Amino acid sequence: MHFFPSSGVADWMIWLALAVFFIIIEVSTVNLISVWFALGALIAMGIALLGAGPVWQIGSFVLVSVAALLLFLHFRTKLNITTKTIEKTNADRNVGKTGVVIEKIDPLSSTGQVRVQGQIWSALSDNDFIIEKNEVVEVIEIKGVKLIVRKKQKTDS
Repeated sequence: MHFFPSSGVADWMIWLALAVFFIIIEVSTVNLISVWFALGALIAMGIALLGAGPVWQIGSFVLVSVAALLLFLHFRTKLNITTKTIEKTNADRNVGKTGVVIEKIDPLSSTGQVRVQGQIWSALSDNDFIIEKNEVVEVIEIKGVKLIVRKKQKTDS
């Protein structure tokens, strides 16, 4: 039994063409998009070569494609492979770090410098207060090329 009995094209050729199509799509993208369908089409092609009917071919295509996708998703979560993990690489490493004011931070004159991890940065206070020289501050965020800092509270030990 064939999908298109009047065309003279064997079912396995259709599945092979679909597998090649899905592989081309996969190679042309960066993400895993159609590899599941390529695998399903190859299995369906094998089923067609064994002489199974269209229902078995389509069923195996759907089953294998869905199973491959679910298996990948299962292992992705086990291996903690996520696309949303952002690793701090440059200036954003300073957020949460402690520094020392080396030039008074004055919001009215937009002046102030802080030394954080051996580097000197221009700085602003997060609440627009003046922070004197030699005060210990914590980096709250970075806006452009300036650190936004907050005076670190002294703890009694």
